[in-house]
Amino acid sequence: MAERLALQLTLPSHSFPIASPSNCSISTKSMAATVFGTAVAVAAASSSASSTTRFLSSATRATLSFSSPSPTLLSRSSSSSSFSFLRSSPLISHLFLNQGRPSSCVSNRRFSASSTPKCLASDPEQLKSAREDIKQLLKTTFCHPILVRLGWHDAGTYNKDIEEWPQRGGANGSLRFDVELGHGANAGLINALKLIEPIKNKYSNITYADLFQLASATAIEEAGGPKIPMKYGRVDVVGSEQCPEEGRLPDAGPPSPASHLRDVFYRMGLNDKEIVALSGAHTLGRARPERSGWGKPETKYTKDGPGAPGGQSWTVQWLKFDNSYFKDIKEKIDEELLVLPTDAVLFEDPSFKVYAEKYLEDQESFFKDYAEAHAKLSNLGAKFDPPEGIVLDASPKPAGEKFDAAKYSYGKD
Repeated sequence: MAERLALQLTLPSHSFPIASPSNCSISTKSMAATVFGTAVAVAAASSSASSTTRFLSSATRATLSFSSPSPTLLSRSSSSSSFSFLRSSPLISHLFLNQGRPSSCVSNRRFSASSTPKCLASDPEQLKSAREDIKQLLKTTFCHPILVRLGWHDAGTYNKDIEEWPQRGGANGSLRFDVELGHGANAGLINALKLIEPIKNKYSNITYADLFQLASATAIEEAGGPKIPMKYGRVDVVGSEQCPEEGRLPDAGPPSPASHLRDVFYRMGLNDKEIVALSGAHTLGRARPERSGWGKPETKYTKDGPGAPGGQSWTVQWLKFDNSYFKDIKEKIDEELLVLPTDAVLFEDPSFKVYAEKYLEDQESFFKDYAEAHAKLSNLGAKFDPPEGIVLDASPKPAGEKFDAAKYSYGKD
């Protein structure tokens, strides 16, 4: 008996479509059902018919049944949409800091290995265009910190002791699935996804893994930071079962801050210099007590924004990327500024202190080491297609017109 496919879809009255890559190939006599957010791509082929591909957007429940001996079930409840955008929270938050657990649903999507489509490299021209769109987004929403955090948290799950992809974690786009968004350290990142989803829809031949890292690097550069030597072509995971387990990201206030930082970042293959350099990115952003339990509800530097008001920042000009973070956490003279245990330890631990003192005195050295560390972090665990990756710029160039953070008062008269 010929294979039979029955597909039942329930469509909501309001949808948030997410485009699927068009450059995917599927073998004969196989079926791939891939959900990117709330979109479903269904392909079926039989021995008597040519392969047919349909891209169906905005489906929140799909049930697939087969008469073949090896059925695959894909169930999707309308109560567990991948992006719960109606549950909004402030747009800007800080980096690698447990922000508490949001109220998000967990998907039960399942994909068989034989039916997984091969997603090819992102399109270079679309990457370039998306970068320009991200720059405009930054100018209008001041979302630099949360976009940096988005890229970091997708990549920061990497475990160097696991060879298999995607089990090893890292920059593979898994953070778009609600099961990983539900991790405590990722609270609030649904807002970052909401911000960049229109860009993903516009440029469907860019993987989520690339878009997350493109947004993160662009945010650093547009805030006045160094040019990041990035490469692209990261392959996306296709199902929530490929997300890493919770607990791979750093905490803000562990009992032993130095040991905790080393446990987490050494697992990624990073060293003390890279730990301190990456910590310097806390020059951007704010902590919010309603998410993490850290910081004040507002300060004189955050009560009026820019962007969503509130929270406590590490620096006065918390949308400007420079080395002021190191000066502020060492001096601890401004009670309006935040210093976490994992910040203070940079000047307490003998090895960390060498680099923290250096970056306090020499911003050029900080920029150089930060750019290298950020690029390394963005590549962790990634599978590239082509294997050598895609470089958008032949050589590092000075960033274009940047967001002028200094023109804002940051609560001062």
